[in-house]
Amino acid sequence: RFSGTFVGNAESTSPPAAATSPPAVAAATLPAVPTIPVVPTIVGVPNTVAEGVLNPNEVKPPASGTRKARVLYDYEAADSTELALLADEMITVYSLPGMDPDWLIGERGNQKGKVPVTYLELLS
Repeated sequence: RFSGTFVGNAESTSPPAAATSPPAVAAATLPAVPTIPVVPTIVGVPNTVAEGVLNPNEVKPPASGTRKARVLYDYEAADSTELALLADEMITVYSLPGMDPDWLIGERGNQKGKVPVTYLELLS
């Protein structure tokens, strides 16, 4: 049986509380200079194209460099930036600086959008 009073060693064997806290290393590993995102721009082309987001209504055809193309296969547009195509129709196409070479801007009447080059037979 133990009494309500405990007599123990006066010297503590546990480490002081300050020694158990983790060292402040995380702040030292962060970069000292903040980074600023850089968005490339192309002179004469709206920023929407340079950022990878194409709004076909803002794109103007070049003064020269437009070509006619015959559509080889039906193509269903994946989003509003693309132009749906029907096989054997004729459209006007052109490219823009900085644009993915696998795509062109296609126009049919007042409709514009990106079209895949592999679906086209480029004429004249």
